[in-house]
Amino acid sequence: MKIQDILEADNLVDKLDEDVLLKIGQQVVEGFDADKDSRQPWEKDVESWTKLALQISDKKTYPWPNASNVKYPLLATAAMQFAARAYPSLVPSDGKVVKCKVIGADPTGEKSLRAARISKHMSYQVMHEMEEWEEDMDRLMLILPILGTVFKKTYWDAEKQRNISCLVLPRDLVVNYWATSLEDAERKTQIYLMPARKVKEKQLLGIYNKDVVLGDPSGTELTKQVSKQTTNAGFGENDETTPYTILEQHMYYDLDEDGYAEPYIATVEYESGKVLRLKARFGADDILVTADSEVVTITATEYYTKYTFVPNPDGGFYDIGFGRLLGTINASVDTLINQLMDAGTLSNLQAGFIGKGLRIKMGEARFTPGEWKAVNATGDDLKKQILPLPVNPPNPVLMQLLQYLVQAGKELASVAEIMTGKMPGQNTPANTTAMAVEQGMKVFTAIYKRIFRSMAKEFRKLYKLNAQYLNPETEVAILDEPIEQSDYFGDPNDLIPAADPAATTSQEKQAKAQMLMQMMGLGTLNPMAVTQFVLEAAEIPQPEQFLMQQQQPQPDPKAQALQMKAQIDQQKAQMDMQMNQTKMQQQLAAENEKHQMNMQAKMQELKLKEVETALKAREAQMNHQQTMQQADDTHRGNMSRQQQQMMLDRIKASQQPQKGPTKK
Repeated sequence: MKIQDILEADNLVDKLDEDVLLKIGQQVVEGFDADKDSRQPWEKDVESWTKLALQISDKKTYPWPNASNVKYPLLATAAMQFAARAYPSLVPSDGKVVKCKVIGADPTGEKSLRAARISKHMSYQVMHEMEEWEEDMDRLMLILPILGTVFKKTYWDAEKQRNISCLVLPRDLVVNYWATSLEDAERKTQIYLMPARKVKEKQLLGIYNKDVVLGDPSGTELTKQVSKQTTNAGFGENDETTPYTILEQHMYYDLDEDGYAEPYIATVEYESGKVLRLKARFGADDILVTADSEVVTITATEYYTKYTFVPNPDGGFYDIGFGRLLGTINASVDTLINQLMDAGTLSNLQAGFIGKGLRIKMGEARFTPGEWKAVNATGDDLKKQILPLPVNPPNPVLMQLLQYLVQAGKELASVAEIMTGKMPGQNTPANTTAMAVEQGMKVFTAIYKRIFRSMAKEFRKLYKLNAQYLNPETEVAILDEPIEQSDYFGDPNDLIPAADPAATTSQEKQAKAQMLMQMMGLGTLNPMAVTQFVLEAAEIPQPEQFLMQQQQPQPDPKAQALQMKAQIDQQKAQMDMQMNQTKMQQQLAAENEKHQMNMQAKMQELKLKEVETALKAREAQMNHQQTMQQADDTHRGNMSRQQQQMMLDRIKASQQPQKGPTKK
């Protein structure tokens, strides 16, 4: 199959043989299983971290049934504190999420105007048109600190006719644990649980191949495992609601059989291995060929963006979060709390042995508050016959260890008391408090920069989608000028998020605003720009409406007269200049015409001289030829006369009589 046919096909399943489809399906399933096996230890850790964050309590049987099972919310508190700081900083309330940065010189200001249009339009897209974006970012800020890795999938949805950038949990996107990066991974597979009704809809819409017949879903072990983790409810087991496990794998396969594997998106049903859809993951502009039209490389279109909390020290693909950092500490804190409570329970609810010599009714005896019971025994007999079990009270060392672990966990998560809003001591200076807060935010600032970098990658994907799919007739009311599709034909690397990772709190922004207000007295700052920054630091929505428009001063009549006179003089000077330019142009035209005539005359004179020279040469040649002809004729005449004379001499010699011999 040729590359052109591959690019034009919306679903390559319709054009491939069964043997090729079987091989592709087998490759997808085997690659998925291998990648999933490589991250099995990580999946077990994720399950335990999720339980800690959700404070799920399993029923305990040790040290006795229904023993204390308290879950301390250390991990949940750290995640909520991070989300509470990160979300308003990275997704500002004014909606200015995207900013296009101008690279290079911009003497005419055209680049700045284009950058402003793109910034407003893309911010409007993610905050209003893409309904799921802000909610998914809110969820991302809470899930990311727990699991350490979260993904966003950015693509054009043909059904909704708009861009989509949805949240993908790390358990649903399977990548080999030892992959170096998301872009360089040999394959990445997203897991979908899809009921038969939804599969049929996609087949009727032409998204999946209509001729592919799937059997009844039997509920594989993978389906059961994912069903327990997913938020999709209502799936039964081995009934009409049992879903199919659909694998959407971004993989490589040599379909044109040229020895180079091209990037594709293969959608395969896991249990049967049947291919439902196969689509090229590249465009014509992504192919680099040699002069001999041989393919050198193909750049694959990347749909996923990886958000990182803290890079994994062991080099693994999945990064670490508070689940890894605080999981063991949180589990130890839970154990200590439960041990203290169990010890207090044993200490408060005493048990022991009763001797047979005590003459009371045996069996369980309960007391209500303020109740006294009569027994047929003396007090000394009671003391001698009742032996309480030797139970130690709650150990203070355990309490100290508990406090130490809680404090260590808070320091690791940067959840100190001052960071949670608790007031410091009364005599603590304000500068000291501000410095403590700033030092406490250093860890978060580094994490914000990583999220900031991932947001930039996500926005570059949206930029490219707008360049390809944006309707040229799109008009947005909030824009000062209508956006055009040609505005997105520039370099997508100019895009950066509008959030400032260095200013993570409103206090820091207001401190910067206060500093600018103090510098206003120097007279070196623009008052309107400073005022707008102060309003934005206070998170006042639409600060432009509060800015006063500068009133134009009333013109002075004398100044107007002088200005009119200057304009008249300028117009007169321009007319004189135009007349002078006209005269100069006429003179130049006359001189050019005269020069051309002289040149033509000289050319004609040269041509006449050439003709005369040619005639003289012709005449000399003819004279030479005539002289040579005369000399030749003379020579021939002389030769003819000599021959005639020789013949006469021979005749005369033959006519003379011969003399006989002399007789003696």
